[in-house]
Amino acid sequence: MKLSARLEKIVDLVGKDVRLADIGTDHGYIPIELLKSEKINYAILSDINKGPLENARKEIERQGLVNKTDLRLGSGLEVLDTNEVDQVIIAGMGGILISDLIEKKLDLCKKLDKMILQPMQAQEDLREYLNMRGFYIIEEHLVKEDFRIYEIMEVVYRGKVEEIDPIYYEIPIKLIEKKDPLLGALLEKKLRENRSILDKLDKSTQGQEENKSILGRKKIVEAKLNKLGQIYRELGGKA
Repeated sequence: MKLSARLEKIVDLVGKDVRLADIGTDHGYIPIELLKSEKINYAILSDINKGPLENARKEIERQGLVNKTDLRLGSGLEVLDTNEVDQVIIAGMGGILISDLIEKKLDLCKKLDKMILQPMQAQEDLREYLNMRGFYIIEEHLVKEDFRIYEIMEVVYRGKVEEIDPIYYEIPIKLIEKKDPLLGALLEKKLRENRSILDKLDKSTQGQEENKSILGRKKIVEAKLNKLGQIYRELGGKA
């Protein structure tokens, strides 16, 4: 069982000897690898779907890990009790869905040593939600797999809301400070996406008077593009 670059990075971020929960475990690749390498001794694997969980169960039995695992069918963090695990992984879901899962078990999440989150989209929405709820992103990571760049966050609860320029919800300051080698590619992606949005807004108003809502949306996108372009140029790119 060879892990992808994304899953390998998540495995690396899990603490040694922690009690782990992998939420939305799918086939259970991450906790199985951690248990096989003896980095951890116990894991809860949960999924909302029976099929993937059964596949994980078969592999766990094949690897002789039954006594070190607990498989639970259910939605999100609802399957966990407070203080039952030390760290939680939520990977491969949308950022808004991850926010909703955390919100439903907010007190439980506040007591965790760490959450490892890997949203597939709406990463900026997740970062804003975390800050507004007093969570702190201790580190950010970028991983390239095939043609996609994945964003992975290590999160703890500090109970403090910080003042953050919204542009840094899209391009985290930590990635800028450490000059992540994939940051340029991420910025290029963000620039393309926002230029495409602006182009569609322009086309939607061709031949007609611009309404206020579209005009307001265009100004927001243009301001975002200016800030993204500035960050990109400061990194040595040509926006």
